[in-house]
Amino acid sequence: MQKLKKLIPLGAALLPFIASAQGTTFTTILGTISTLVSTLTTIAMAVAFLVFLYGVIRFITAGGDEEKRKTAKNLIIYGLIGLFVMVAVWGLVAVLASTFGVTTGGTTSLPTI
Repeated sequence: MQKLKKLIPLGAALLPFIASAQGTTFTTILGTISTLVSTLTTIAMAVAFLVFLYGVIRFITAGGDEEKRKTAKNLIIYGLIGLFVMVAVWGLVAVLASTFGVTTGGTTSLPTI
């Protein structure tokens, strides 16, 4: 009974989304998710690249100060790790999309009965 009382507010909060989803199909939802993932991946890659560039600029302008150079090296490493992770996620999404038959348009081949 306690779990049900906790789920009621969540269900009430989701009602507007459920009501607006009357004309929504599965392919529309996949297309929206695909667009969202693509946008977030692009933004994350841009942020990682900017962190990398900022680290390079700080490294160049650090001169002989070892503490500033160490901080700049860390920024460069974090930027490169971020870029690597985003490219890996991008590749993983592409592999999963081709495995499950999701094309670039966001549609999928549903199994027939």
